[in-house]
Amino acid sequence: MSSVKLTSASGLLSLLTEEENSLKDYALKSLLRVVDDHWAEVAGSLSVVESLYEDEEFPQREHAALLASKVFYHLLELNDSLTYALGAGELFDVSDNSEYVQTLVAKCIDQYVELRVKEVDGKEDLPPIDTRLTSIVERMFERCFRDGQYRQAIGIALETRRLDKLKEAILMCEDINEVLSYTLKASLKLITSREFRFKVLLELVKLYESASAVPDYMSVCTCLMFLDDHSTVAKILDQLISDEDEDKALLAYQIGFDLFENEIPQFLLKVRDEISALVPPPAAPPAAPALEQAGTPSTEEATPEGEAAEGAESMETEEAAPPATAPAPAEGSADALEPTGRLAPTYQTRWQKLQTILSGDATISLHLQFLSSHNKADLLILKGMKNAIETRNSVCHSATILANATMHAGTTCDTFLRENLDWLSRATNWAKFSATAGLGVIHRGHLSQGRSLMEPYLPRGNSPSVSPYSEGGALYALGLIHVDQGEGIRQFLLESLRNTSNDVIQHGACLGLGLASLGTADTTVYEDIKGVLYSESAVAGEAAGIGMGLLLAGTGSEKTEEMLQYAHDTQHEKIIQGLSMGCALTVYGREEEADTLIETLARDADPILRYGGMYATALAYRGTGNNNAIRRLLHFAVSDVSDDVRRAAVLSLGFVLYQTPEQCPRVVALLAESYNPHMRYGAAMAVGIACSGTGLKEAIALLEPLVTDAVDYVRQGALIAMAMVLIQQPETRASGFRKQLDKIIADKHEEVMAKKGAIMAAGLLDAGGRNVTVGLRSRSASHRMAAVLGLAVFTQYWYWYPLAYFISLPLRPSALIGLNSDLKMPKFSATSTCRPSLFAYAPPLSSATTTQVSKAPTAVLSTTAKARAKAKRDADKKGESKPSTPATDADSTMETDEPSARVASPEDAPEPTSEQLENPARVVPTQEKYVRFQEGIGVRYVPLKRNPPSGIIIMKDTRPELPVELVEVEPTQGVAQPAAAPTPAIEEEEPAPPEPFEYAMA
Repeated sequence: MSSVKLTSASGLLSLLTEEENSLKDYALKSLLRVVDDHWAEVAGSLSVVESLYEDEEFPQREHAALLASKVFYHLLELNDSLTYALGAGELFDVSDNSEYVQTLVAKCIDQYVELRVKEVDGKEDLPPIDTRLTSIVERMFERCFRDGQYRQAIGIALETRRLDKLKEAILMCEDINEVLSYTLKASLKLITSREFRFKVLLELVKLYESASAVPDYMSVCTCLMFLDDHSTVAKILDQLISDEDEDKALLAYQIGFDLFENEIPQFLLKVRDEISALVPPPAAPPAAPALEQAGTPSTEEATPEGEAAEGAESMETEEAAPPATAPAPAEGSADALEPTGRLAPTYQTRWQKLQTILSGDATISLHLQFLSSHNKADLLILKGMKNAIETRNSVCHSATILANATMHAGTTCDTFLRENLDWLSRATNWAKFSATAGLGVIHRGHLSQGRSLMEPYLPRGNSPSVSPYSEGGALYALGLIHVDQGEGIRQFLLESLRNTSNDVIQHGACLGLGLASLGTADTTVYEDIKGVLYSESAVAGEAAGIGMGLLLAGTGSEKTEEMLQYAHDTQHEKIIQGLSMGCALTVYGREEEADTLIETLARDADPILRYGGMYATALAYRGTGNNNAIRRLLHFAVSDVSDDVRRAAVLSLGFVLYQTPEQCPRVVALLAESYNPHMRYGAAMAVGIACSGTGLKEAIALLEPLVTDAVDYVRQGALIAMAMVLIQQPETRASGFRKQLDKIIADKHEEVMAKKGAIMAAGLLDAGGRNVTVGLRSRSASHRMAAVLGLAVFTQYWYWYPLAYFISLPLRPSALIGLNSDLKMPKFSATSTCRPSLFAYAPPLSSATTTQVSKAPTAVLSTTAKARAKAKRDADKKGESKPSTPATDADSTMETDEPSARVASPEDAPEPTSEQLENPARVVPTQEKYVRFQEGIGVRYVPLKRNPPSGIIIMKDTRPELPVELVEVEPTQGVAQPAAAPTPAIEEEEPAPPEPFEYAMA
């Protein structure tokens, strides 16, 4: 017999007022079954239901609480609904999949998370968390464990800061290593509290060590790197290279490459020092001649005056150590007593290789070779720019030089400059400074011959300056070449700074020293730069402020108080600008520790210092997505009275959100439609920074209207941002933007600001010979300090154009480079399981294409159109096949231009669905998911890590008995001759003022 559907709940509600508890119990249970349909009626008697719950003598009060909770849920009173759900106890079943339960569980977890965060942080004195709330969360964990949803349990544990449940969830999984890897990525991406993140990482290190007999040393060292535990990392590496198993040594090499990619210079330096302390010095008799022979060919790097630093000598020794024959005598003396442990030749050789890796020499050399040999920059694009800009337009002239430097960043190819020396010589004064600095971008990483390449333009000791702009630019270029690797050039830059009083040379020396000493906090360098700051020169003082910030980057040094005090004392706005940016650089990655400085800067009466406060927030909370940081930036974006501060606040959102790029377009969507053009510019740049190299559709959709904005500098920012988003994206997506850039550059009526942005965007789109991307994070999800800081300083081109060359710092090669145990490149291939054309280089321009850009359209008069129409009608009447019209040549040209282009390209054969990538290979970020290493019994080289299939990867040779076939390395360009730059002739002086004269009024 089918049950009759209840049409009204009034009868059941009347039973709630009866004296018998059994009747009330029956009414409550019946109402719970029909409350979803009759909640409106029950709401009228809600006071009765609440009174039953409040009656502690009523045995079924939990049923009353559950009924009240459901009624309040339908009334959209979620807080009251959750309160009564907690009172329902076990009757509130968290395993139910109904919308009511799922909504309240989410509400419960959110409330529990909020209370737990306050409790763990200890910032407020709060009463203990309601045990009923804790009970529901505990039952939620039990449900996840029961259903095998361990990742969900891990997510809840991280949100609620329950380390006990996190550990329990990980240990219950079958594949512990996979879950540990997931937890590591989630903790780095989702946890905004630095203190709790460190606790999670410490717990992960313990779990990694206990999970298996052989720990995952790569992941352990990654965790220890974030914890800044250099001692343990050094011990692990020393243990690996001491092991007899060759595979352990290969693992140490791979960890070394991964650590260097994360760009934490001070951490690596401490690791090297820790291991060096464990390594005994080699025997004196055999080592001395070997070192002398190794040092002989490296004298080219030494200065004629004998001013090379100790760091340079040590680097030369390290580089020369592997080919030296130092281990041979030890091998020969093995007849008497064979060395063991750290004195063994095998250990010494492995340590020399590891030292080369940790110092960065191996990585930089490999990237230099890759970028030089795979350079696909199209010189016709640059020639088209040069021909399109006006001869006397210095802004576009300098922008073209920057575009050339960006296009050839790290490739050592300066062909365009050598072929256009007369055009290049038009650069004067600060334009010459920038042009010379551009050579540092082109030759970045060319550590062995960087100084010899720049020698013609460097200061000549104590001799008078011939061309201060070229000399200052050359010192700046040396800093760009030796970014984060300045041991061998720092002393020369210091002496150049001490030996000059010219503010232009001081400007270049301060920027170069800041780059070469990035994050080292060297006291000697700081004092010298501070001396320049106190000279009260506006030009040199601005660079000194930025240089001090680069030197102290990430240290959170107390010296910021001294910098702030001088910013308040000086009257030069340029110096204040440099100091405010320098203070922001010092708190890179400090998160909550930087709040005091951020608050000091943000509340200052000077808008320039408030501007620095926005960048301090951006850099301190880079990539964390911290809600408090976002809230602060949005507050200043809509409330500050200074347009500069508002623009900086919006732009800084990109730095905070680049870890989750999909969120940035949503956050700045309304700001991109602001009436204030400064905010629109900031929104465009924020999207470009956060979404760089992703090709996100939402980012492109937001930038497209800004590219055609009515304000020129908004268009400039949107074009640069669009290039950052589309860099190394498939040509099917970027080709339309390329055509748009060509049109803007060729348009003589386009405003200079927008044209400058188009030229910069064109250079950035093809950066590094089309082999680099803008990467603010390493492949192991670590934040790249030099990249983030470089991009932050690059945005200061708004005030000072030479700072635009900092764009080279965030550029990262998109390469797959496999190495064997000797750190050489063996021949092997990987498979890309997609069409070759999908990620192929953009097709090169032809000379015909470049000439068409500036071709003026043929003018057609209205009378001509009427004549053609009349002739066509006459031809139709006479039955003629073709009308005879004037301007036949023009017609035939217009009709055949496009078809001829189609006929010229023959139909290709069906494109293959995959391709083989030969070592070394270009692998763009969006291509990584399609790359597969060869597998099987006959495969000779097996990678130590497969994910991601890019970067420098150590390959294990499974058949070492066979001869090794290595990749032939092409020599880098520009080694034999100095780099091209503006002719270092005597600087053109300003015209002398006219002689005094008297002028008689008529």
